[in-house]
Amino acid sequence: MTGAVGTPEWEGLRAHHSEVRGVHLRDLFAGDPDRGTRLVAETGDWFLDYSKNRITGETMDLLIRLAERAGLRERIDAMFDGGHINVTEDRAALHTALRLPRGARLVVDGRDVAADVHGVLDRMGGFADRVRSGAWTGASGHRIRNVVNIGIGGSDLGPYMAHEALRAYTDRRLNLLFISNVDGDDLWEATRDLSPSETLFVVSSKTFTTIETLTNARSARAWLVSSLGEEAVARHFVAVSTNARAATAFGIDAENMFGLWDWVGGRYSVDSAIGLSLMISIGPDAFAEMLAGFHTIDEHFRSAPFERNLPVIMGLLGIWYRNFFAAQTHAVLPYSHYLSKLPAYLQQLDMESNGKSVDVDGNPVQADTGPIVWGTPGTNGQHAYYQMLHQGTTLVPADFIGFYRPAHEIGEHHALLAANLLAQTEALAFGRAVGEARAGAQSTHRALAGNHPTNTLLAPALTPGSLGQLIALYEHKVFVQGTIWGINSFDQWGVDLGKELAGRIALELRADADHSLAHDSSTDNLIRRYRTGRGDR
Repeated sequence: MTGAVGTPEWEGLRAHHSEVRGVHLRDLFAGDPDRGTRLVAETGDWFLDYSKNRITGETMDLLIRLAERAGLRERIDAMFDGGHINVTEDRAALHTALRLPRGARLVVDGRDVAADVHGVLDRMGGFADRVRSGAWTGASGHRIRNVVNIGIGGSDLGPYMAHEALRAYTDRRLNLLFISNVDGDDLWEATRDLSPSETLFVVSSKTFTTIETLTNARSARAWLVSSLGEEAVARHFVAVSTNARAATAFGIDAENMFGLWDWVGGRYSVDSAIGLSLMISIGPDAFAEMLAGFHTIDEHFRSAPFERNLPVIMGLLGIWYRNFFAAQTHAVLPYSHYLSKLPAYLQQLDMESNGKSVDVDGNPVQADTGPIVWGTPGTNGQHAYYQMLHQGTTLVPADFIGFYRPAHEIGEHHALLAANLLAQTEALAFGRAVGEARAGAQSTHRALAGNHPTNTLLAPALTPGSLGQLIALYEHKVFVQGTIWGINSFDQWGVDLGKELAGRIALELRADADHSLAHDSSTDNLIRRYRTGRGDR
């Protein structure tokens, strides 16, 4: 058996849930005045208050026993030691090696991967410094002012999210843009106001075969060549890839290729060479601070007792709601304008990792796996969907993320932002009874049931270090849950079929009208409608 589903510990939690599921957070706090100072944990820059969860001390004890039954400690050690825990692809999942400090040594499959990582980081740092200082120029001798990252999935979401989060640390003389969607309008809008002579493209594709990325890169290349000529490609394109032959054929100089390894999954790669565009924007020193933040949480996750281990606590609480309360979604609600892309980033991290229906042995899972992750920043959501959170019929556990200090102090803005964060967690937990509404016939409409669970994560400020810590918290939370469910969190076979069919249909969309089709009747009809609708066949 893999994971812990169906074990005596699992069944013990099921029995416990039947006893406590109707208990209200009002009663839990009333019966335990110290609850708000006791159900907390802290490491690095981050403080976690998990007291507003529908749990008791017994709940946490049972959840920790579940983690022990699943062999979580052994799985953690195997991951950090480079074991081939990605069993379907027979390789390590060693993203933690990307942030090992200089001088560390980790030999995996006969290679010191820590030395390899720092070799690439040094090359990245040298290149970033040349672009930032103006020493690297385009083919016409002009300074680079626009850096365009071309990637998709983790090769886009990672650096894009981190760049938005760390805008306060960016060099504002550089304009950093991101192209991911194969929709040509994305490329057109990104490049319409750019000067080719001042633009550098970073093509991020591990295999240099990703169809969306290569389609965008070829069109960007044509845009550049039409203005500056073929010989300019080598000064305006660099690659993050393992496929040197394909990148060279594209026209990229081998000196301007930055490698990564098959043990780095795309959604875990922002701290690898995939972060090159980010490093150019924030500088090598800030990038190193971000890596140190990752490593802080890695060490905590690896060594802290489960009852004080932030990723373990967050992961186990997610299991509690997903599998025993049948919660289908999880909201991530950052009270920071700069974290606007974090929910989208975590969607991929969580849903691509744990959206699985078979376990590591290839057998159907016996419990629901990964939740739907969603959210938006700050008070915007309060005027959109919080109505459902407070008075709807669907249970939505949520993480609220905030900071003591903003990047920019403007009047009372930050105090008001923080007040809203704290008020929402209070209102969700305790609600407002009918008698408290005091609105006569409208009392039932204005009453809020409360008993909605939340975590609150607070840090002093959003810095490269605290961002690295925050990402690692969620990376390891996902790993905890995958371990409990007994699934492989590091493959993503579910994306392949759609890619295969899209390649076939793309040819059929361009074919003559009498080209034979062999899909289902709906897809065949839609292809014909597209051909007719185009009107150019």
